[in-house]
Amino acid sequence: MAVVEPSSSLEILVRGPEGLFIWNGPPFPSGEPGVKLDTVPCTSAKFSDDGSKLMVTRSDSVISIFDCKTLTEVRSFDVPNVLAAVISPCGTYLQTFQKCSSPQHKNVVLWKIENGESAYQLFQKNMTKVTWPSVHFSSDETVACRLATNEIQFFDPRDFSKGFINRLRVPGIAALELSKAPGSYVAAFVPESKGMPASVQIYACGKDLQSQPVARRSFFRCSTVQLSWNSGSTGLLVVVQSDVDKTNQSYYGESKLNYLTTDGAHEGLVPLRKEGPIHDVQWSYSGKEFAVVYGFMPAMATVFDKKCNPLLELGTGPYNTIRWNPLGNFICLAGFGNLPGDMAFWDYREKKQLGTTRAELSVTSEWSPDGRYFMTATTAPRLQVDNGVKVFHHNGSLYFKKMFDRLYQVDWKPESVEKFGDIEDLVKAVTSVKIDEAKVPGKGSKATQAAPKAAQGVPKATPANPPAAKPAAKPAAYRPPHAKAAAVVQAELFGGSPSGELSKNALKNKKKREKKKQAEAASAAGGS
Repeated sequence: MAVVEPSSSLEILVRGPEGLFIWNGPPFPSGEPGVKLDTVPCTSAKFSDDGSKLMVTRSDSVISIFDCKTLTEVRSFDVPNVLAAVISPCGTYLQTFQKCSSPQHKNVVLWKIENGESAYQLFQKNMTKVTWPSVHFSSDETVACRLATNEIQFFDPRDFSKGFINRLRVPGIAALELSKAPGSYVAAFVPESKGMPASVQIYACGKDLQSQPVARRSFFRCSTVQLSWNSGSTGLLVVVQSDVDKTNQSYYGESKLNYLTTDGAHEGLVPLRKEGPIHDVQWSYSGKEFAVVYGFMPAMATVFDKKCNPLLELGTGPYNTIRWNPLGNFICLAGFGNLPGDMAFWDYREKKQLGTTRAELSVTSEWSPDGRYFMTATTAPRLQVDNGVKVFHHNGSLYFKKMFDRLYQVDWKPESVEKFGDIEDLVKAVTSVKIDEAKVPGKGSKATQAAPKAAQGVPKATPANPPAAKPAAKPAAYRPPHAKAAAVVQAELFGGSPSGELSKNALKNKKKREKKKQAEAASAAGGS
């Protein structure tokens, strides 16, 4: 068994009204986290993806870069009228967006953190979720590109002074997603135009390999897309969202999940067993499986392999969020946002449920880099009351809780997965902790009902406390609120019930009417 590094290497960034401070991560010897970095006044903060640098934005338009090993400031940038800033995955570059004064003013600047000099500048009229950051990097920063009008421009990340060294022509392109590890492919989204369907196309990043897309998928009724690459850059999940649902089953439009592979082996829909929206989708950190939460409530959760074959059914329930831990052995299925916060923890390798609990009003949630702890937080401005942090064990038992008057941000410091190795010995130790058995509404109802015949060959995870088996119920059709109210009124007037069951008096009257019809039919037959 591999040697496991102690969890004391974990760190948690906490930001409140006074600024940020950094805690030592769990386990906490005294029951409370130790402060590793005292309060630093700021308005925002972000770790680089590899955890080597920390970007801190102050109220006076000064952006400071901290080295995460020593927690000391290594560089400071004074950027007037800065509206947004982002740090590159390996902490090499800082990208800033300033308020635009004129087209001649190049308001997007790429700074080299090592020497504090400007590496590249360009003009960008406005900033949206799709167009920011302007320059995209792969996880190892070996590939860099940006979205331009009808084309994708590629750069040499080691020397931006060359300008773009290659351009890929994609007419009508509106968004792109560069594969992360490795950065060998780029996905381009072209929206609907003049009766032509929208499409997602995958191109190789190599200059000599860009003549034709390696994969392509067209969509009708497509307003926006969400693109998600796996680790290894072999598969791309595409959530296609339409503003209008032509089946009139949802006020919020409709969504479909498509899957494309770079070898062209699969280009089509992911076979889902339930109608409804795609709530969440996430790849495992190995890139070999992905999990999807989908369908009208109660939503269904399924794990698929890279060939879109279902591997595991996680049941149904009030869920809209799925989180896969970095080691790929634990899954948290949760219902946050407008749902009550139910959470179910699963052991993916053993195909069983470890425990359930609840984290109400959670705004953010994520596994620790070592895969042992799951942290949820209630933060402002999304919620102005009950701000706080909760840390759970991998089986759902509550480990730590702390409330704040006002809390803006809580993040784990990123760490490499290979740093922690196997955790089977620690899992055995933690299972001795008693799981919080608080009553969860809906627990043990539809989540453990028998699945339809179409999925009899798919293994199901074993719940921690399996309830008595119930017959499978057919999902009810959508009924608008006024129809539900009408059913209640009708039940009160005619003796029925909203669920469709007849009362005793209504059943008695129904039998009388049936006998009367039979008598009238018999007399009519005798008269003829």
